[in-house]
Amino acid sequence: MGRYTGPKARINRRLGFQIFENAGAIRALDKKAYPPGMAQKRRKTSIYGEALNEKQKIKYYYGLREKHLRKYFDKSKRLKGNTGENLMVLCERRLDNVVRRAGYTLTRPQARQGIVHGHFLVNGRRVDRPSYQCSAGDVITVKNRANLKKLYAEMGTGADQSASWINFDKEELKAIVTSLPSADDCSLPVDVGSVVAFLSR
Repeated sequence: MGRYTGPKARINRRLGFQIFENAGAIRALDKKAYPPGMAQKRRKTSIYGEALNEKQKIKYYYGLREKHLRKYFDKSKRLKGNTGENLMVLCERRLDNVVRRAGYTLTRPQARQGIVHGHFLVNGRRVDRPSYQCSAGDVITVKNRANLKKLYAEMGTGADQSASWINFDKEELKAIVTSLPSADDCSLPVDVGSVVAFLSR
């Protein structure tokens, strides 16, 4: 999966949204709510440029490389229903996103790192792939080690737990995917129609 190591504040400012949730990147967007390099007058963004920006939002937000985003797009076209909504639901069902949305971690990169290191169990089995597609009824728990439980208990105190389709028990550090997310449950505001048009070129 894509692990972006460049300047996160610049990405937030360029796309005009809190793609990266670490404190420094959020402060930078609040302080300078305009794209980087704005010392000179900026020309109006073209339709192509706007669609590209929307696609980049999805890539950076969910930590995808171009190849993986197009793989999800191809899969979403084969599913019944709206292609754009299917694409966003596939991204929301990723294990790293579910771990973040449940409230175990503050950011998706933290969730991805914990998963790769084998800190989380899905239905009692270790899963170390951040791209794992969660299903309704899946139970996600922290590996039974005191240091890990303490880490995620402390980290979860400041995390946002706003996903209505995930039931998170803070005391037991257990998250249950009660249902599959719908398009309305997606946490990223994006014009997915323009993304579908862009990827269909």
